[in-house]
Amino acid sequence: MSESDRRPEPGERETPRDDAAPEDAPDAIADRVEGNWVDRLAPEPWRPYLRLSRADRPIGTWLLLLPCWWGALLGALAEPELRGWLTVWIVVACAIGAFLMRGAGCTWNDITDRDIDRAVARTRNRPLAAGTVTVRQALIWIGAQSLVAFLILLTFNWPAIILGIIALVPVTIYPFAKRFTWWPQVFLGLAFNWGALLAWTAQTGALSLPAVFLYLAGIAWTLFYDTIYAHQDREDDALIGVKSTARLFGAHTDNWLRGFLVAAVLLMSLAIIFALAPLADPLKMSLALAGAWAFGAHLNWQLGKLNIHDPDVCLTLFRSNRDAGLIVVLFFAAAPLV
Repeated sequence: MSESDRRPEPGERETPRDDAAPEDAPDAIADRVEGNWVDRLAPEPWRPYLRLSRADRPIGTWLLLLPCWWGALLGALAEPELRGWLTVWIVVACAIGAFLMRGAGCTWNDITDRDIDRAVARTRNRPLAAGTVTVRQALIWIGAQSLVAFLILLTFNWPAIILGIIALVPVTIYPFAKRFTWWPQVFLGLAFNWGALLAWTAQTGALSLPAVFLYLAGIAWTLFYDTIYAHQDREDDALIGVKSTARLFGAHTDNWLRGFLVAAVLLMSLAIIFALAPLADPLKMSLALAGAWAFGAHLNWQLGKLNIHDPDVCLTLFRSNRDAGLIVVLFFAAAPLV
């Protein structure tokens, strides 16, 4: 993670320009989205906390949520007798939970990086760096978001609840990963795709092999999109010694991304095959597999557009992964109808 001196959470930065916010605007955050709902509609006292949670920048929430929906919908396909209002609630609960836990994770990230943020023009107006929120207040904010998310988690079955609690481990570790490994994107993948395991288990009642394959597919996808994202900050990361797969792969990025693409599609295909083979319904199987391959086609399109030396292109392609993930959701949702 750096913004000039660190790379932010996925989805945190919506424009790579250093001059996006004038220095004489003390409340302006350089990477905010112009006209976002937090600046326009949120009550003034709430704005620093919502900015801590990146509530004005939804892409990170989408990338956390989509694997949850994959797991819930594939589980509903695999266990049709359990499909119904349970599935609807899991889909809704995961949406709320993803918003809350992404917010808690971003707040934790800003706590760990607050000293760096104060020294960087782009990030010095962030709530913790600027002093509009104290560390104590930020910790309370994390607790409030996590508590509401936990109450939602308690509506699931016990195996899913246990998985939800274990998910805190990769979330806690991730902000430090860039300091000790060239592969911080792996830790991001472990955290951001945990919902595939949790939602499958909430839907079916037990963790099983299809969910594991789906989880691994999500990790490969995260390596794909977050390596693209990291190329925006490759030079700044090199100056301060922040590690990333973008720096590690360098000019060979295309080859690595192609490998992650293939891995994501094959692992997702295995998840679908293992989940749906017992149904002996080739039409449903074919439609679900078509979703995995359409997802792969979108990633391949991104590869064709990629220019690792153009930060604007990298940001645009990174953000397009919301649509890539939604392709899978649409195919999984349509499969029960055939």
